Amino acid sequence: MANPNDQVDGALRPARQRRAELALLLASIGATFAALLYASLAVTGGVEDRVLVYGLVLGAGSLALHVLMRFVAPYADPVLLPVASALSGIGITMIWALQMTRDHAPGSSEADRQLMWTLVGMVLCAAAIAFVRQPRRLTMYTYLIALAALVLLLLPLSPLGHEVLGARRWIMIGPFTMQPSEFAKVLLVIFLASYLGRQRDVMALVTRTFRVGGVKVFSAPRARDLAPMAVGWGVAILLLVGTKDLGTSLLLFGTFLAVLYAATARKSWVLIGLVAFSGGAYVAYLMFGHVQNRVRIWLNAFDPEVYHSEGGSFQVVEGMIALAYGGLLGTGFDGGNAENLFAADSDLILVSTGEKLGLTGLMAVLTLLLLFAQRALRISLGCRDVFLKLTALGYGFITAFDVFIVLGGATLIIPLTGMTTPFMSAGGSALMANWLIVGLLLTISESARRPQESFSSGLAPGDPATEVINVRDLPDGIR
Repeated sequence: MANPNDQVDGALRPARQRRAELALLLASIGATFAALLYASLAVTGGVEDRVLVYGLVLGAGSLALHVLMRFVAPYADPVLLPVASALSGIGITMIWALQMTRDHAPGSSEADRQLMWTLVGMVLCAAAIAFVRQPRRLTMYTYLIALAALVLLLLPLSPLGHEVLGARRWIMIGPFTMQPSEFAKVLLVIFLASYLGRQRDVMALVTRTFRVGGVKVFSAPRARDLAPMAVGWGVAILLLVGTKDLGTSLLLFGTFLAVLYAATARKSWVLIGLVAFSGGAYVAYLMFGHVQNRVRIWLNAFDPEVYHSEGGSFQVVEGMIALAYGGLLGTGFDGGNAENLFAADSDLILVSTGEKLGLTGLMAVLTLLLLFAQRALRISLGCRDVFLKLTALGYGFITAFDVFIVLGGATLIIPLTGMTTPFMSAGGSALMANWLIVGLLLTISESARRPQESFSSGLAPGDPATEVINVRDLPDGIR
């Protein structure tokens, strides 16, 4: 029999599920220790003190977040934190093993940096949980958030911009480099969810209908309502042309279309967006050599001339060979040659995982990534507020689409774009941004699952999100 104290207005109070989270978190920490010990034994023949430090620090950071959530966000999703911790642990393990087998020297500065950025990301996650207690209040700063995102996207085109291998994605401040677009995508999802949450009715219902012989054949939005689409398209093409970053351009515009479709449920928006982006990308292909080179590698990767040319298909072809060489169970951390691939610990870390751990290990990692995206979409379904619903959906789509772009490029389904795998790839910007997404998703899930008596606390009076209809107040015919 249910405890009366667990009821709110006659309904059962949502379960807090922190014990389930703790159990999953302990399993995640145990798996991280097992992976680190296995890698150390395979590569060095013993247990390195460094890998024990990695496991202890990651475990302590994850448990600290768990304790914070017990006090601040007791109703938050119980799966996101363990999954993110497991992926971060696997990433550090792969980075350490790859550097050790490549350099044949003690120590791993790259894994040390990855651990540092993971801790910074966990701090950002904790800040989001602690300070964004009412995530819907972010709608008060819609255009300020949009301006901040635009500034971040334009920073690589400023004098601070830093170009690497033809792509101008980074800025350099002293000895540090940062990829501003990783943080911009976090802000852009909030902006899109806020704007489309307000305008969805107009954009979904007010359209122009095209008829042939009195028969409706197509409906499209009014020209004045195309402004958001034009802005989204312009930002994506600006990224493609200005920073030579095809991957981020594709990711941001794909997320824009996903959130737009979720808000309006109109296929015409998606069709218009795909046609517009395809047209812009084709023009960029005709005008810029780096885009042509990406497409040439994609279509003719195994052509000897393309393979041996400067900036050719060597990386992607050798990556596919490494995946095949891994087989079902992998070569082990001390076998294979993935460590000799360019960007083996960043752009191609899934390829390295596939070679070292085989198809079995790669599928386990992809399952964790899919689970993370699935939990974000589940949070979206559980939200009553449209802004929170669209924000969670946007973050879930970003994770899933990012993995598709990475793995699709590595297997020649689409051109290789140089994107990073969430939580795993070496690099601080993407890692910190993804942990910030974890924090925002956790606080959104807390807000969505919080008991009804406190659900609308902190929202403005008269806000649609606070208007909860009582069934007893409805007319008899509707009840």
